[in-house]
Amino acid sequence: QVEAMKRVLESLNLNIVEMVDENATLDGGDVLFTGREFFVGLSRRTNQRGAEILADTFKDYAVSTVPVHDSLHLKSFCSMAGPNLIAIGSSEAAQKALKTMQQMSDHRYDKLTVPDDAAANCVYLNIPSKGHVLLHRAPEEFPDSAKVFEKLKDHMLIPIANTELDKVDGSLTCCSVLINKASEL
Repeated sequence: QVEAMKRVLESLNLNIVEMVDENATLDGGDVLFTGREFFVGLSRRTNQRGAEILADTFKDYAVSTVPVHDSLHLKSFCSMAGPNLIAIGSSEAAQKALKTMQQMSDHRYDKLTVPDDAAANCVYLNIPSKGHVLLHRAPEEFPDSAKVFEKLKDHMLIPIANTELDKVDGSLTCCSVLINKASEL
């Protein structure tokens, strides 16, 4: 998987940074990029050294760490749902993490609180021909959370069923690699 992904990224002429410190761990599910800054969840799969390497790599952005308890990753209960908009679950752990992020940031983000933590893991896309697009968990999986997403009138909403991947802790963001690059294809 890693080598195949590396080849694809190289074919797109993207700069690739390899983390070679054996003491560092950094899982993509713990990295939330807001467009302004990074929040890195410190979890069973990501440690302080991994966050430090991310900060060294992206020197133009603030990098803040957020303790993650009772969840696999930071993005198990939050993600970006639009520019300046954080989707966040309602659990005590999710709300505590949000409070930490708010205290660490100079910027004030809007928040979209959904009843189900897993539903807060969504994928936001800004597609030139479509505008704001949000992939979110389907109503048959999380009906109350889907109703909250439906309030986003300026978004094209695409509900996605994720029941099978959810069985192995796979979320929507786990199934995506977002690349901000003009297409030449």
